[in-house]
Amino acid sequence: MCSQSVVKHLNQCKTIIANDGCHLKELLHPRNDPVDLPYSFSVAVLEAGKSTYPHYLKQSEVYFILEGEGRLHIGNACFQLTKGSTARVPPKQEQWLENTGQSDLRFIVIVSPPWQAEDDIRL
Repeated sequence: MCSQSVVKHLNQCKTIIANDGCHLKELLHPRNDPVDLPYSFSVAVLEAGKSTYPHYLKQSEVYFILEGEGRLHIGNACFQLTKGSTARVPPKQEQWLENTGQSDLRFIVIVSPPWQAEDDIRL
């Protein structure tokens, strides 16, 4: 194995309920994996008709939509997201996501610096 190499499959990752209420699988996190990365990398699912809790992170987040559609609320702004959309949520910005489709909203979440529980504040 090469130094700093990690190969994992999504099915190997435990599903957790994130602080915002979505289902999350952490694929890479420097706290849990033998990697020196400036970010954490996860896949999240928000069920049809559901919304996350309003919250903010002290870190920056990037979402990439794999499946479904929804609306991302950042402060007073609202953005429509569909498969293939990318969105950045600046640090310390109130945010929440709603699934406006008929199926699960699946998305990649990159948090930089890596996500930490104490930096994830539910409002």
